[in-house]
Amino acid sequence: MAQRKKTSKRAGSAADLQKQLQQTDRQLVELLHKRAQLIKHVASIHAENGKVSLEDPEERQRLEALAATHTGALPPECVRRVLREVYSGSRALVRPVRVAYLGPKYSYSYLAAVERFGSAADLVPLASIAGVFEEVNRRQVDCGLVPIENSTDGRVVDTLGMFARLPVQICGEVQLRIHHNLLGKCPQGEVREVYSKPQALSQCRNWLARNVPQARTVEMTSTAAAAELASQRQGAAAIASYEAGVNYSLDVIAANIEDNPHNVTRFAVIGGQPPARTGKDKTSLMFELPHKPGALADATTVFKKAGLNLTWIESFPIPATKSEYLFFVELEGHPTDTRVKKALEALGRKTVRLEVLGAYARSEPVD
Repeated sequence: MAQRKKTSKRAGSAADLQKQLQQTDRQLVELLHKRAQLIKHVASIHAENGKVSLEDPEERQRLEALAATHTGALPPECVRRVLREVYSGSRALVRPVRVAYLGPKYSYSYLAAVERFGSAADLVPLASIAGVFEEVNRRQVDCGLVPIENSTDGRVVDTLGMFARLPVQICGEVQLRIHHNLLGKCPQGEVREVYSKPQALSQCRNWLARNVPQARTVEMTSTAAAAELASQRQGAAAIASYEAGVNYSLDVIAANIEDNPHNVTRFAVIGGQPPARTGKDKTSLMFELPHKPGALADATTVFKKAGLNLTWIESFPIPATKSEYLFFVELEGHPTDTRVKKALEALGRKTVRLEVLGAYARSEPVD
């Protein structure tokens, strides 16, 4: 009899908890709808004042701060992703942010675009980095997303070249941890060809040599296109994202095959609204120096004297010139900061051309 009462008590407790869960779920949905209505009211007020309400960097930053500072049962990364989709869906009620990216769907650029803007954004795949810049410059999209550097392969030449050609600003960045997977429909020992983008093949070359030495590598225009082709051929495999494998019904033959376990690609968000100063910002510069001895040393002295930390510096040959370069620099700070402002004034006196490409909040790598 005692055992029966104990079991009954447990069952009653479980039923009570289930009711609480259902009630909490209803409240959660009601709050989501309430938040969406508030966003629509804010948008209507902005419209009356002549302001187009699209992506709101400050709102997004507030949500990210909430995820980072409020601890509980759920991991912060899980909370952040939920809030990202809440933000994306709420903004889509006004009008989805139209974002151009280096396609196709399920490429790493696509994953970075979803990471930044959420799945409710209007994501527009384009065949080239130049195409993304041109769509942004022609204002056919609200903003674009392009890869700018990889921790293994370094700078993305096509992106730097387009900054030199078109007056496009950087308004943010996404740092995405790149996890490559060998995807296919056959066992590892039966793989005869491996398809992928040149950069992905390069980032996995040592793993491929050790584990599938019998396979020939074939370069493709994108990792997603590689996954599609691998789904159609016997003895073929692709190096691509897990999401691409799911989309094309491929098995994960081997996961996380990148040679560098800290493989990160940084993407620049171009166009869009300039974000407000956060106090944890980076400023991107592009400049050209006089073609004379010591010009670069003189220029970098400006940052040292101002006590500014450089997080990135790259040189890029200027087309149709002989041994002349553009320099791309990122530094910690915002152009409105006193030290940065004085450094830019001093740098301007030492350069032939100086452009502030943008200032935006520093980001951390995400999976």
